[in-house]
Amino acid sequence: MSQNYKNTMTRLETFPNPKPDRPFVITHVNPEFTSVCPITGLPDFAVVSVQYIHADVCLELKSLKYYFLEFRNKGIFYEAVTNQILDDLIDACHPMEMKITTEWGARGGMTSVVEAEYSRS
Repeated sequence: MSQNYKNTMTRLETFPNPKPDRPFVITHVNPEFTSVCPITGLPDFAVVSVQYIHADVCLELKSLKYYFLEFRNKGIFYEAVTNQILDDLIDACHPMEMKITTEWGARGGMTSVVEAEYSRS
């Protein structure tokens, strides 16, 4: 039975961890993430990686995909995107540890990588 968590944008669904007594790392990669530059209005493209050590539940991929799609028309800076994703996913699945990495495509000859981490300890 899945659980729903109300977030600022969409519902992220979870499912019970199939092996709660064994810590293991889960990594999800979205190579087609898009948002909008809040200054220029132009699209920004990124690869978003979500890496976490579960607790009681795991993130369900279809809802995660739709969650990411909601950024498509949102005007938001790279740093804010990365931290919002981390905050929303922590609220959804309460992991032991989580790291979000966003790798942004070239703009003006520069690329950017933003990382945000969380640990329960």
